[in-house]
This record gives sequence, C-alpha cells and structure tokens, in this order.
Amino acid sequence: MPAYVIFIKNSTKDAEALKVYSQKAGAARGDHKITPLAYYGPLEVLEGDPAEGVVLLQFPDTAAAKAWYDSPAYQEAKEHRLKGADYRVILAEGLG
Repeated sequence: MPAYVIFIKNSTKDAEALKVYSQKAGAARGDHKITPLAYYGPLEVLEGDPAEGVVLLQFPDTAAAKAWYDSPAYQEAKEHRLKGADYRVILAEGLG
C-alpha cells in the first residue's frame, strides 16, 4: 500500500535555516523512491489552524517512507528544518 508523508509548515522562524534544509533535504532523496504530489503550492485552509505551506510525498509503502525519514541524510537535514520553522509531519498509509 502506498504511504504518504505530509509536511505542514505552521510558521517560519529562520528563513536561512530553511534554505539549508531545502538543500540538504533534496540531497537526502538519494535512491529513495519518492513521488512529490504537492510542494508548497497555493493552499486554502478550510478548517483548523492556518498553514504557510504543505508538502505531500508518496512512497511505495510505510517501510519505504520510514527508511527515508530515518536515514542519516534526512535526519541531518531535519535539524535545519526544526531550527527554521514549526512543522507538523504526518505519516499516513494509503489504500491498497
């Protein structure tokens, strides 16, 4: 079953740290099979708290999503994301 990692950027704290994150996160893709479905495009919050941006990534399955997220390369990038902005990150399993 496909799995989805959803990044919801609530608010930016440090734009320079986010630039570093963007570079490192792109490099962390490596050989992981990732299909970006949404990437900081226009959005409209219909319910709940406001958001500055949303990223939706598709993976072949939950194990693949976790392998990417837990990889040393992404964990290094994540340090800069945590400095740069307040995010919610959700792993959701898709329908088979």
